[in-house]
Amino acid sequence: MSDKKIKICHVTYDMRIGGTEQVILNLILGTKDQFNHQVLCIESPLGPFAKKLIDEEINIQSLTRKPGFDIQLLQQIRQYIMNEEIDILHCHQYTPWSYGVLACIGLKTKVIFTEHGRFYPDSISFKRKIINPLLSLVTAKITAISHATKEALITYENLSKEKIEVIYNGIEKLKFHNTETEKLDSLKEKLDLNSNDFILGTIARFDPIKNHEMMIRSIAELNSEGLSCTLILVGDGENKQQLESLIDQLNIREKVVMTGYQPNPKYYFKLFDVFLLTSFSEGTSMTLLEAMSLGLPSIVTDVGGNPEIITHNKNGIVIPSNNTDSLKKAIRSLYDNTRIKCQLSSNAMDDFNKFFIANKMNQRYSNIYKDIVNG
Repeated sequence: MSDKKIKICHVTYDMRIGGTEQVILNLILGTKDQFNHQVLCIESPLGPFAKKLIDEEINIQSLTRKPGFDIQLLQQIRQYIMNEEIDILHCHQYTPWSYGVLACIGLKTKVIFTEHGRFYPDSISFKRKIINPLLSLVTAKITAISHATKEALITYENLSKEKIEVIYNGIEKLKFHNTETEKLDSLKEKLDLNSNDFILGTIARFDPIKNHEMMIRSIAELNSEGLSCTLILVGDGENKQQLESLIDQLNIREKVVMTGYQPNPKYYFKLFDVFLLTSFSEGTSMTLLEAMSLGLPSIVTDVGGNPEIITHNKNGIVIPSNNTDSLKKAIRSLYDNTRIKCQLSSNAMDDFNKFFIANKMNQRYSNIYKDIVNG
């Protein structure tokens, strides 16, 4: 085993653009010199991140999961594991884990389960509370992306806290070069932003769980109270029509910019004075980490992994969930307050480099891979 690379197969839903998929991508690209990585998706189409992996000559394949419990899918995964002589099956999210564990029964392949986040509101399934401890017996390691996620696995999934290790998501630091200034200026001109406005923004799918409505209502009230604020919403999704209706209802169309989906949204971060994350539930937000990597002050709700990443009044501001008055107060505290903004900015960048850069995450998983194969 020591003379060849450990063969790791990542089992996931697909490789669309999302937090789970970003973690898999970063982990593979960051450790591909140490390990032989492969990806097996249980749904199709593969998604945009798949192309990046294919370009790096990473073997990636997709299967087609049928509704209900798919026995054929289970057999296909098992056959793949045996054909490829997989050492570690790294399952991302619950459904890939349940299929992956069952597929590995009786094989030498070790199983890792990573929980990337929870549905909102969370709930207990009697069936899972019975089955999960049994699945855990065939699982070498369980990881969670935050302590809040770990607690959810203990409370709702009946998994042992001793077996769960917290590994925060890690990303590559966003970088800008001097040659990109022209692109940024062009974007400012395109969006027709008021140069005197305080710019608040977020990058997230338009989903009710993200609570964009609170941002929109806060911006409307702050502007009516005499502050000059613009809100930039980068993203798209099922809640778009409701958000547009609310913007029109509040008559603030000139103060809210909706950019639509952006495949490379990093330039928008450079437009923001403050990054907002007002979700009802979060694991470890990748866009929050991206904002921190640029030293952006952030205002986040006190849910999930947010308060584990943002320390109130140190590297950002933490507010109660779904509380418009608290959001307005936080925005006011940063409005035209250069000293506080600079302090939060510096601390955010420092904390990112200490805890959330991709190398930190990659090293933690690399140690697990080696330990469970060689231990």
